[in-house]
Amino acid sequence: MTDITIIGSGNMARGIATRAVAAGRSVQIQDREIAKAESLASELGATVSSAVLGSPIDGDIVVLALPFDAAKEVAVAQSAALAGKTVIDITNPVDFSTFDSLVVAPGTSAAEEIAALIPASNVVKAFNTTFAGTLISGAVAGTPLDVFIASDAADAKAAVASFVTDAGLRPIDVGPLRRARELEGFQFVIMTLQANPEFDTFNWNTGLNVLV
Repeated sequence: MTDITIIGSGNMARGIATRAVAAGRSVQIQDREIAKAESLASELGATVSSAVLGSPIDGDIVVLALPFDAAKEVAVAQSAALAGKTVIDITNPVDFSTFDSLVVAPGTSAAEEIAALIPASNVVKAFNTTFAGTLISGAVAGTPLDVFIASDAADAKAAVASFVTDAGLRPIDVGPLRRARELEGFQFVIMTLQANPEFDTFNWNTGLNVLV
């Protein structure tokens, strides 16, 4: 039995999987392209396995390390397999065509939309405010990265917080799943600042500990 299944094989999948291995957790990587899953699993070591998307989901914790639209698509297609699982949504639902707004309606969030698609799962918002690069080391200048966690499911939230702690990061419980609205909006502001030349001399790739 695998502890954590990560769906996706991009930079965030690599960062979170690296932290999972550091935490002593076994990991399954799933991707539509099996070669990508196999490559990442091989890079991360013997405790990481690979499978094509749609294979049995081994982990009790499942990370949707995907863009928002792809995460919704997987949630619908894999709803039965995700039932009873703790599902981590890491997405930031930015309108990348304009980079000027979020694609979710006011009064909701990507996490809440995903939760509505998989009502038999326990959805947790986490890792949307961490950067892929700094997740590899898990710290900046010796300071562990903060991971804000929101969920309506107490047991699922506790399981994710335990994983975050074991991974050498600092979990911060921000309340119910609806707090994902603020987490996604805040990270959108950070992303727009990254794109602003005025802030070129500021290293935003340090994680949110630079702000507290």
